[in-house]
Amino acid sequence: MNFAKGSLGWIEVVCGPMFSGKSEELIRRLRRAEIARQRVQIFKPALDDRYCDDHIVSHSELRIRSVPVKDAAQLESRLDLRTEVIGIDEAQFLGAELVDVVVRLADLGKRIVIAGLDTDYLGRPFHPMPELLAVADEITKTLAICMQCGNPAKHTQRLVASEDLIVVGAAGMYEARCRRCFEPNLAKQEVERAAAKA
Repeated sequence: MNFAKGSLGWIEVVCGPMFSGKSEELIRRLRRAEIARQRVQIFKPALDDRYCDDHIVSHSELRIRSVPVKDAAQLESRLDLRTEVIGIDEAQFLGAELVDVVVRLADLGKRIVIAGLDTDYLGRPFHPMPELLAVADEITKTLAICMQCGNPAKHTQRLVASEDLIVVGAAGMYEARCRRCFEPNLAKQEVERAAAKA
């Protein structure tokens, strides 16, 4: 990490597929900021209640207390102006307004550490992550392990029948896949199979 101490604003983005350690890396960076006695505030989308309402929890069960918010405006309204480091998990769920909020906070001298999925279940850019990557000062791309062949995985494979963009879930609903094993139309095929059975 090349973060300079002082009032320099800074945006760090950790992105990649599910099961690649994004939340774990976010928690690691935020814990280091707490150890350095910096004022830290941590936020997560309220709709992500997979493991706990008021903590970010990694798939490996690391956890850190967080404030659930419904969108970027609510995040900004709950921010203490004395906060030096802001953590945001699952940023892809907080809306396009998050980009302007993050830039504004960095311009005020805040360090913002963001984690999120860079692509959706079809392999398309998952907004607002591409825009956050464009304004970031530092980017970390994490890879998972393909659950089919064991190669490095960059995709999140949806295993359940749904064409909704957002379906919050974890193991059993999603798995990591490499470029070769990724099947972007699998969820659509599952929807068609379910409809045929009905």
